[in-house]
Amino acid sequence: MPPRASPTHFLCIPLAAPQLTRSLASFRADITSQASFSVPEDAVRPPGTLHLTLGVMSLREETMLARAVGLLRELRLREMLERARSSVLPLAPAEGPGDERLSITLRGLQPMHKASQTSVLYAPPADPSGVLRRFCENLRRLFQDAGLMADEQRPLLLHATVVNTIYVKNYKHNVNNNGDNDGDRRGGQQGRRRRQERLTLDARDILGRYDDYVWVEGMPVTRVAICRMGAKKIEGSDGDEAYEVEAEALF
Repeated sequence: MPPRASPTHFLCIPLAAPQLTRSLASFRADITSQASFSVPEDAVRPPGTLHLTLGVMSLREETMLARAVGLLRELRLREMLERARSSVLPLAPAEGPGDERLSITLRGLQPMHKASQTSVLYAPPADPSGVLRRFCENLRRLFQDAGLMADEQRPLLLHATVVNTIYVKNYKHNVNNNGDNDGDRRGGQQGRRRRQERLTLDARDILGRYDDYVWVEGMPVTRVAICRMGAKKIEGSDGDEAYEVEAEALF
């Protein structure tokens, strides 16, 4: 079978709040300290890149991109949220009378791989009612049904990546094509032939320290966005980065 086209865009809920920025700064200062865990600074993601990914898309053709943008702009997010709430009410109590907003609390820290040998750490959203998950699953399904997003046949893992060692600049050990790598998906033919092996971390002590860490609490969700792959430096900032927003839908 021909190789699947590498993604160019992703559908996401951007995450931005002063509390989240402060929490990430405190986390960075701790885990990169030589007196603590000595994690390379480049591995900790800048605050402007934090988001919940709902799915990735290959939108190289202008017609495909236009279809994705058009679908996003047609979404009635408040109605979708209400349907998501209604569908989980038999399983969980309502979030409160008159509460029409969707909010996110990020708590704790999880590894993407085995804790003793992982390259990615993420903050999971606390979602006791299941409303956030159902809302995100419904959004993802719309883009899959439209043929804009591949159905990967696996549950949606909502996560905000806070550590990813693929961004450590001076780690240059390479492996051939049978090496294990779920890279940042921006390599071409050369990247597929010769991939960069990620630096891995024994994160067990980090996970223990941040098991119940509150990154942000009750952050309102204001938009859903289609972003381009590959974060870029924010001019005039102190090392912050952000993904280019192709289009967005507001609540």
